[in-house]
Amino acid sequence: MKIAIVKLSALGDIVHAMVALQFIKEQHPDAQIDWVVEQRFADVLKHQPDIDNVLTVDIKALKTNKIGILAEIKRLRRYASKHYDLVIDAQGLLKSSITARLLGNNVSGFDSNSIREQAASWLYSVKVAVPYDANTIDRNTTVLTQPLNISINREKVLAKKPFLFFKDEDERINLYLHRNIKNIVLVIGSTWESRNYPIEKFVKIAEALKQNCLIVWGNDSERKKAEWMCDQTEYVQIMPKLDLNSLKALIAKADLVIGNDTGPTHMAWGLNRPSITIFGPTPVSRVYQTPINKTIKSASEVNPFKLNKQDFSICEIDEQEIIAMAETLLAEKSLSDQANIQSSTEHSLVKDVDNSLLDDIANSLINIDMDDFFLLSGEIFGLPYTNLET
Repeated sequence: MKIAIVKLSALGDIVHAMVALQFIKEQHPDAQIDWVVEQRFADVLKHQPDIDNVLTVDIKALKTNKIGILAEIKRLRRYASKHYDLVIDAQGLLKSSITARLLGNNVSGFDSNSIREQAASWLYSVKVAVPYDANTIDRNTTVLTQPLNISINREKVLAKKPFLFFKDEDERINLYLHRNIKNIVLVIGSTWESRNYPIEKFVKIAEALKQNCLIVWGNDSERKKAEWMCDQTEYVQIMPKLDLNSLKALIAKADLVIGNDTGPTHMAWGLNRPSITIFGPTPVSRVYQTPINKTIKSASEVNPFKLNKQDFSICEIDEQEIIAMAETLLAEKSLSDQANIQSSTEHSLVKDVDNSLLDDIANSLINIDMDDFFLLSGEIFGLPYTNLET
């Protein structure tokens, strides 16, 4: 079976959809899965073993370059030559539904009551009903698995394997990581200013935790904010500008991620790393809360059908609540790390013994006395031998 998934953007939405891949492959291990995505987000999908081909488009550029539409159509027709058995539009926008329809005839997607741009559903042959205000991750897993007759429940998603992968990341990452204190990634930006937690409060968090806080940034404005933060505290460092591949690598090595409701913060969930996501004008229902992935929300009420970009209530969240949450997560991670080290140490004490050597030992036991037996065993297993009679 050949499957094409259309999820063009944005970063966090792509991450939340990717969790479905492991469940699709579990039921259809021989399926070919290709993913169509905007060029600027392609790296988040790369190196994922359940994806056969990452197919890029540049539809966003059509806003300023209308003549480019012919090139995009030509590109999609080339992709369509793969003859997909099923195309799944997991986005539910007109642009994504048209993209999906150009890829094949058997197209599935959300029904008209489950999306804002209801006309998109006219192009689907299979329609999936999921409430628009439902959890974003549940919406993604349902629209991607239901057309394949796969049922995914919350327990399965909570027990997911990490699904973001990286390779040949920026080697400079390791220069910023500390061994003796915790490494905390701070995600200080997002697409709306009203979604950004105040950088003054991020500084207070860094001062209170006294760990190695690493700021990631994506544009000049965020870089300038990061520079200001570095001037206020010794516990903050600015990372070099990282591509998505290296950003995945950094987060995979972090002890904790604290950030706004935006793609890099959601990567922590995809990598099974501890995180705190700070919400203001957007609904907490976008994410799953787990023992290691926590959220904190401002007091404002959010209408998921009409988000208010002028809702700056995120600024009112007390940083002490985030500090307390971070201290708990870091303490729990330390206990988990110690348990893993102890388990690894115990396993390393057991050495593999060649079968032929075991045969030699068995044959020699016929006439060996006990002192010689314990001496021989000590030489094999690296254990000290003490003669109890002396």
